[in-house]
Amino acid sequence: MERESFEDKDIAALLNAEFVCIKVDREERPDIDHIYMEVCHALTGSGGWPLTIFMTPDKKPFYAGTYFPKESHMGMPGLISVLKNITAAWEKDRQAVTGSAEKIIEVIQSQEQSEASELTEDAIHQAYESYKYMFDDRYGGFGDSPKFPSPHILTFLLRYWYRYKEETALDMVEKTLVSMYRGGIFDHIGYGFSRYSTDRRWLVPHFEKMLYDNALLAIAYLETYQATGKELYKQTAKRIFEYTSRELMSEHGGFYSAQDADSEGIEGKFYIWTKDEILKVLGKEQGEEFCNLYDVTSKGNFEGFNIPNLLKSDNYEETDNFSEASGKKLFEYREKRVHPFKDDKILTSWNGLMIAAMAIGGRILEDKVYTSMAEKVVSFIFKNLVRNDGRLMARYRDGETAIPGYADDYAYLIWGLIELYQTTYNPKYIKRALELNDDLIKYFWDYDKGGLFIYGSDSEQLLSRPKEIYDGALPSANSVEAMNLIRLARLTGRNELEQKAVSLIKAFGEKVETAPAGYTFFLSSLLYKFSPAREVVIAGDSEGNTDEFFRILNKKFNPFTTILYVSTANHELTSVAPFVQDYKPVEGKTTAFVCENNSCQAPITDSGQLSEMI
Repeated sequence: MERESFEDKDIAALLNAEFVCIKVDREERPDIDHIYMEVCHALTGSGGWPLTIFMTPDKKPFYAGTYFPKESHMGMPGLISVLKNITAAWEKDRQAVTGSAEKIIEVIQSQEQSEASELTEDAIHQAYESYKYMFDDRYGGFGDSPKFPSPHILTFLLRYWYRYKEETALDMVEKTLVSMYRGGIFDHIGYGFSRYSTDRRWLVPHFEKMLYDNALLAIAYLETYQATGKELYKQTAKRIFEYTSRELMSEHGGFYSAQDADSEGIEGKFYIWTKDEILKVLGKEQGEEFCNLYDVTSKGNFEGFNIPNLLKSDNYEETDNFSEASGKKLFEYREKRVHPFKDDKILTSWNGLMIAAMAIGGRILEDKVYTSMAEKVVSFIFKNLVRNDGRLMARYRDGETAIPGYADDYAYLIWGLIELYQTTYNPKYIKRALELNDDLIKYFWDYDKGGLFIYGSDSEQLLSRPKEIYDGALPSANSVEAMNLIRLARLTGRNELEQKAVSLIKAFGEKVETAPAGYTFFLSSLLYKFSPAREVVIAGDSEGNTDEFFRILNKKFNPFTTILYVSTANHELTSVAPFVQDYKPVEGKTTAFVCENNSCQAPITDSGQLSEMI
């Protein structure tokens, strides 16, 4: 629409004569996008982007659609005829238009009501059975095409496997992660994952690369590596981090949002190859070997060109040394092409997800580079995206900070800070998480029905104030906050935080019960709530063997275990978690206290014994 309509002089003249035109970046204004997408669903029965909304001057919508071609054809109304008809209706019968808008608002506001209900483990099992039914056992993933990675489905299944010892859940995760890595949705030359696959096999992606997809996928690969010990998952996570730190890290310290699919006006042009091109770069012998391995032919596998992939290779796990050498040459050659446009806005929410991913990577992979990167991004956010009065902001670009933060800005950043504490054991990250959590409740909590609104009480007030619980491309703020509250409660001993989590979960009970499979991150929080509470407190100092204790704890997948570190030299943790002051090293040795359901085992000073217990 941008190219064929908004940049067309005739349509521009028509628009500018009769309408006030507003273009909204839905990533900067998810509140507007959410509300008016609901309008589109109510009016047309479907939605999507581009989203086109017509409204009165006081923001009341009366007509909606998605894509409109310039001219009408094949039964699809063209934008020119739509504009003329709306102008005529507005001039001849304005009262009918505004009356229609009032009715639409009533429908939207009534749809936002949800009754509280107690959820049981039945909802968790129903979601699992749904994904078991939808699973594509040939190519991995769920359903047919297009296929989205939806990493929070995979992390839910990992927790289901861990909690209920259901091996099929882990099999689905592994099949999907391996298939995605082998497919063209993963960039085998420059790394990183594209937005989604247009086909069932994961071969042809929509070539756009998003920060949030790569953050959530890194977490899924890292946790699966932790659960299985398989090297492929570790290497894939490292390659995701290599891509994001190389392409999306700004010079200031935050991560940019995305890279476009197009370059030179053609989708995927930057990423696709001819066989002759590869032979020219690598030479005949090395080139032929690469082409055989990565499904590159003279005919091509995508519109006469080739998307390198490992879908036809049986030796996909044995390609590292060869692929690294040849891939480096191809990467250097590809770098000379015209690059896709980079969306250089820095969003607090998506950066919060990458902070979480990098912190988890630093912990599981024992690589301080990732931890340092996460800490650098946190410093950037607190320096540039916090207003003088302490209010978290949503977006930074070219030195400008704008838009009061949304619930997901707070929830995702709190998640990142919790992960950073679990990696560094620096109490300042728990302190900051608690402060942000207090503000999240202050600005977003629904004191009548529970749960978090999308935008704050101090933000621009729109025609409705919705709450989101659906876990779509991104987990909802309510789902993430339910998990945050439980973890913060168990890290600090503040029981009122866990009660808040219970209240939040109950607030959306009725909605989740209707279709549990749409709320997998929310159900991961529910799994945490229903699982036995286990805390491990390590007491010691840097002179002892605390690193060995942490290595044992971080090596294994224990998603419902909370770990705290009480240092003899640093008592700062006791200000946020007073209960830890009772835990002290035994006989001067590093000591682990393992507690489950409020009952503690005898202190452990031997790392081997800790390994057996965990």
